[in-house]
Amino acid sequence: MKKNLNPQESGKIVKVTKAYKNLEFLNSSNARTVRMLAEYYEPKSRLEKNNIQDTIVFFGSARLKSRKESLEILREKQALFVKKKAKSSVVKQAEKQLEMSRYYEEADELAKKLTVWSRNLPTDKRRFTICSGGGPGIMEAANKGAKKGGGPSIGFNISIPFEQYVNPYVDPENTFEFHYFFMRKFWFAYLAKALVVFPGGFGTLDELMEVLTLVQTRKIKKDMKIIIYDEIFWKEIVNFEALIDHGVISKGDMKLFTFCNNVEQAYNEITGYLTKNPLK
Repeated sequence: MKKNLNPQESGKIVKVTKAYKNLEFLNSSNARTVRMLAEYYEPKSRLEKNNIQDTIVFFGSARLKSRKESLEILREKQALFVKKKAKSSVVKQAEKQLEMSRYYEEADELAKKLTVWSRNLPTDKRRFTICSGGGPGIMEAANKGAKKGGGPSIGFNISIPFEQYVNPYVDPENTFEFHYFFMRKFWFAYLAKALVVFPGGFGTLDELMEVLTLVQTRKIKKDMKIIIYDEIFWKEIVNFEALIDHGVISKGDMKLFTFCNNVEQAYNEITGYLTKNPLK
């Protein structure tokens, strides 16, 4: 009878890759649910380790820049226009960018004030940590403001082909890189006790409307303060009154959020609400 030899006795060593180390499998469509679960459990584990209890989330355009940077760009475009190397439309675009830079500066200031306030709360937990999408623009401004205020901040970054990179102000231990948009949005909503929505484009509109829908339908049952920053801008972008007139939302839905037009107003609304409600 032929004797069965183990691989070492036969001189043949068979290497078998464990499933959780098999990158070909993990990156396949069959492992999609595993990747989704990883984008739940890995952030959960790290946030708990870092003692993060809840957040104040900042949404807004990735394209907005600081006043200093916007002013430099405008001067550069004006110089090119004088030399007839740029069209007047390019200068006008740079002028608009400088005008919009106020939102970057105000997001920075608001995040700083909220961070200073939260650091002085009588708790061992990291309460109301500033959270953003971790990228440029308003996201960068929020993380920068938190850093100026001496506190931590979170960046839920997303892998997309353009615009998005991790800004230098997010704490490395609180920086996350998502593949799935819906998992990223889950983490925005899950820990948030307040949201501030600055002017932005498609991504900001998507985030705002999804959160409003979840609150309206009570899929989010917790208390959450939603600030829409700059009533003039947002009423030009979204005709809320027309939605009411056409009967597709009710007047009561307008109570789901609060318009604020400056830093002090937004700060007072958020801290006043959080002091009365979820300080527990």
